[in-house]
Amino acid sequence: MLQIAFIRENQEKVIQALAKKNMDAKTVVEEVVALDEKRRATQVEMDNILSESNKLSKDIGGLMKSGEKAKAAILKEKTVSLKEKSKELAEVVDALAAELTEKLYTLPNLPADIVPVGKTPEENLNIFEAGTVPTLHEGAQPHWELVKKYDIIDFELGNKIAGAGFPVYKGKGARLQRALINYFLDKNTAAGYNEVQVPHLVNEASAYGTGQLPDKEGQMYHDATDDLYLIPTAEVPVTNIFRDVILSESELPVLTTAYTPCFRREAGSYGAHVRGLNRLHQFDKVEIVRVEHPDKSYEALDGMVEHIKGILDELKLPYRILRLCGGDMSFASALTYDFEVFSTAQDRWLEISSVSNFETFQSNRLKLRFKDKDGKNQLAHTLNGSSLALPRVLAGILENYQTPEGIVIPEALRSYCGFDIIN
Repeated sequence: MLQIAFIRENQEKVIQALAKKNMDAKTVVEEVVALDEKRRATQVEMDNILSESNKLSKDIGGLMKSGEKAKAAILKEKTVSLKEKSKELAEVVDALAAELTEKLYTLPNLPADIVPVGKTPEENLNIFEAGTVPTLHEGAQPHWELVKKYDIIDFELGNKIAGAGFPVYKGKGARLQRALINYFLDKNTAAGYNEVQVPHLVNEASAYGTGQLPDKEGQMYHDATDDLYLIPTAEVPVTNIFRDVILSESELPVLTTAYTPCFRREAGSYGAHVRGLNRLHQFDKVEIVRVEHPDKSYEALDGMVEHIKGILDELKLPYRILRLCGGDMSFASALTYDFEVFSTAQDRWLEISSVSNFETFQSNRLKLRFKDKDGKNQLAHTLNGSSLALPRVLAGILENYQTPEGIVIPEALRSYCGFDIIN
């Protein structure tokens, strides 16, 4: 959530910045500023009345001591009236504050200056490519055919049990999935991230804290009975570990990693490009989350990018990194880099990770602060990234490592799998 003081002092800057995210924010910004002015004016009026009431209470005490009970009675009547007025104004202040918060929830985060202008994924900026696209043998197949051939993932069985988008991993497919999870976690902990296990359901406050609500309620599975949401990413519970927390500056940075299943409705996703593992309702992901000093968060973002590059280099998968344009960024992000693996069998790029800096957008909602050297509380910066999302990494491995003899396991994973080929 954007800070109201910043909006108030930089109205045109906010409007112009959000235009890069293809939002005409002029009306909302003006409404936010007007609500804030009304709230502040009402607060001042209420404070003045309370101050006057406190002064009269002291005067009443003095009059009572001096025996001037008649004058004291008159002042008592006035204080009753002032207290009633202050109570009414307090209700107005609360109502205005709630309305202001709801308006602020509709404003996305401001994109960083280096975010390219654009409306569609085609306008994202390709900033890096690595790895060699393999030349596959004649008769090479996409992963949804390979998993049938080797009986390692069953989409039909998952459809029977739950519905489309809930695959069942079997045999060496299940073992490879588990190997990837452990491999990613080990790489992250070796890089200094502290592993945690977190709930797979969160309350409404947690979903608001990281920006999933009110922006993505249509994409989240919701249990109305207990008012809980299945997590779309481990980012939500992990980042909410720090909700309402004040850290000391010496505790920064805080690095956390977690494996969780993720649940997304993916409403409106159809077509050949979402076949097989390309788009699922339930999938596994390993996440990294950082809480950083504002002066160091972009250096940390670069470090996260390098960390994920190192993992993909070890897996020897062809990949590229995109700097997302304003129109393709998430609601809460200030700057996002997407990693994509090239699927040779599908002849297309598959997104496998997003790494983002949210600056103070999440921490303002979360009330996540740190005490600086001067003893003042400041909002921290939050960052997160997929390290990595498993379905499309798995699809890339199955397709790019296929041979006439079977699917060769990347060398980095063999000790985790216990086998070196699926045949």
